[in-house]
Parts: sequence; C-alpha cells; structure tokens
Amino acid sequence: MSIQEFSLLLMSVFSSVAGQFFLKAGALKLGKVTISNTVSHIFSIMTIPELLIGLACYALGAVAYILLLTRVNLSVAGPSISLVYVFSMLLGYFLFKETIPVTRLVGLSLIIAGVILVVWQK
Repeated sequence: MSIQEFSLLLMSVFSSVAGQFFLKAGALKLGKVTISNTVSHIFSIMTIPELLIGLACYALGAVAYILLLTRVNLSVAGPSISLVYVFSMLLGYFLFKETIPVTRLVGLSLIIAGVILVVWQK
C-alpha cells in the first residue's frame, strides 16, 4: 500500500470515526427512543447539528473509501477499514467514559494483527 493509498484509508477511517463520535453525541441529545416517541425522534434528527455533522462525516468517509477502492483490491481495503472498530472503541473509552472489558481488548488486538497481515507487502 503506497503512502497515497494509506492516506485515503486513514481519511476514510478517521472520517467514519468522527461520524460515530458526532452520531453518539447527537444521540445523547436525542434521548432514548420508545414506541411512543419514534416518529418525533425521526423528525428531530434533522434538527440536531451533531447528527447532521455525523452523517456528513460518514459521507466524507464513504467518498474516501470509494477513492481507495479505485486504487487497491477490495480484499485489502475491506479488512483494513475495520480499524474503525479500534478507534471507535478508544473514542468511547476516552470521551464517553465507556468501559472496555478484557475480551474486547483481545478482540481489538486480533483486529489490529489481522489488518497488519492483510496490508503487509513482501
């Protein structure tokens, strides 16, 4: 993977992670969805800036991913994008004070090892 391809991958990953951050922040403002408030919550999505920013970040990440797919094989790009899981979990831990059990840490380690093996060039 070249520097340009790696840059596109990172842009896609970090845009998606930013999207998850803003969607979570907006969801906290939105509150819990129940049967009785589902319709009003759906309309409220359009008025919460964090949710709109989150969706825009996801769109930017998708564009970067599409550009990445023009340059590398899906068998490399697909697994590599799983780094979103790693950074999202770290984001949840540091910004939203979520706990990370040991089993998840093991899973994250396996994801990281898998991505390294997938992008490794001989």
